[in-house]
Amino acid sequence: MKQRAPLTLAAVAAALAAVTGVAYLTAPAAPAADPKTAVAARMPVERSALVCPAPSSSDIAETTYTAITPGGAGAGGKGTARLLGATKEAKPVLELKERGKPAGAAASGAGAPALTGVADGILAPGWTAQQTTKVSVGRSRGVLGVGCTAPGTDFWFPGASTAKGREDYVHLTNPDDSAAVIDIKMFGPDGAVKSEGGTGENIRIDPKSTKAISLSSLAPGAQLADITAHVTTRAGRVGASVQVGEEGVGADWLPASTDPAGSLVLPGIPADATSVRLVVFAPGEEDAVLGIRLAGSNGSISPAGNEELHVKAGMTASADLKDVTRGEAGSLLLAPAKGKKAVPVVAAVRVVRGSAPKQELGFIPATGPVGSRATVADDRADENATVLSLTVAGGTDAKVKVTASPGTEAGEPASKEVTVKAGTTQTVSLAPAGAKGAYALTVETLSGGPVHASRTLTLPHEGIPMFTVQPLSDDHAMVSVPRATQDLSVLTD
Repeated sequence: MKQRAPLTLAAVAAALAAVTGVAYLTAPAAPAADPKTAVAARMPVERSALVCPAPSSSDIAETTYTAITPGGAGAGGKGTARLLGATKEAKPVLELKERGKPAGAAASGAGAPALTGVADGILAPGWTAQQTTKVSVGRSRGVLGVGCTAPGTDFWFPGASTAKGREDYVHLTNPDDSAAVIDIKMFGPDGAVKSEGGTGENIRIDPKSTKAISLSSLAPGAQLADITAHVTTRAGRVGASVQVGEEGVGADWLPASTDPAGSLVLPGIPADATSVRLVVFAPGEEDAVLGIRLAGSNGSISPAGNEELHVKAGMTASADLKDVTRGEAGSLLLAPAKGKKAVPVVAAVRVVRGSAPKQELGFIPATGPVGSRATVADDRADENATVLSLTVAGGTDAKVKVTASPGTEAGEPASKEVTVKAGTTQTVSLAPAGAKGAYALTVETLSGGPVHASRTLTLPHEGIPMFTVQPLSDDHAMVSVPRATQDLSVLTD
């Protein structure tokens, strides 16, 4: 075998230049950190992707899109952020120009497409978008709101249904240039629901396209009031949400629950809820016995007659909590019942406001904490239109900063600090001075917690309390980047 010649200093320099584009042969100003003790640096993300589902099949639907990247508008650096139609010949629908100021767009009718988009540079960290649709009459009437989400590979939807009078569609959007292949499995009160002829498996979603799949069509003989739908990908990634229409009640989006966990928080049930139904699924091989508590403004209590819920492994369980909030906004806290072990579950609540025939429904999934920062877009300054709910399930009292951005058309930002005691839910109403158009609310944890949050948007219509609730979760604007040290040995054998 031919022996390799030893590397000279010049050769090393040339190799470094070829690999990195720049070579520093002088010693660093400070010694390198011990690799065993070095801590990863926190750096802003450089690229963020979002997916929004097709808004509605109604010809009279009116949809508003709002997007924002929180932060100071005067920050240096460049960046782009655009939402495009999810088609191969994508057309821009909305483009963000600067941090700290939202951009908006509107669409009418059934032809509004699903959207995909990417933000980079200074517009990437915390990029957030919201889609709100109002349908004034018809079977799908209501306010349907959904936060645009990052594409993924695994989604849980407790609270879905195949019952008569319900129309639940899983919307799947593929933002990428290659096809995605997905499976949809459903679980009812007796376990797995068998799909008709394997129709829930190997569903192809073409590149840059979207598909809506009726859950009832996957199992025509199963009319189940409460099921959990599980969407997973065999190839690629998708954005996934469930659009729900319930005859005589209303319509809204059911977002995915947070990942299975032994304790969950479902934040922000409206004060005037007339019906609250909790749906829980245990995906593992062990039963879960959960204690149920409602966190209000002065503390948490166990709902009478619904102190515990037994969830069998692989099955969906539910509890009718009726008007559990009784005039005070609250959040549901799920944790192992006394003396029981923690078993991972997923959960959501179906909330109804008003009474027949003037009623409307919405959904609140279990959601993760806001972490360092979380944002919800498309808030409105009309009286009582926007209510932010902040909850601390346990841990310690928390202090948070809430900031209202300028409106898409006008307004000056506003902010306030709020203290949330452990085991309580606090509501906040905040809007920019002189607001016109939609604005965004950003929540930052200053101390204590963890804090969970949601925003209720109410847009009444002819006596119907049309509303939608969107949870807030950590915007993951910062990522851990491992520290690197100079090691010339990579250039030698």
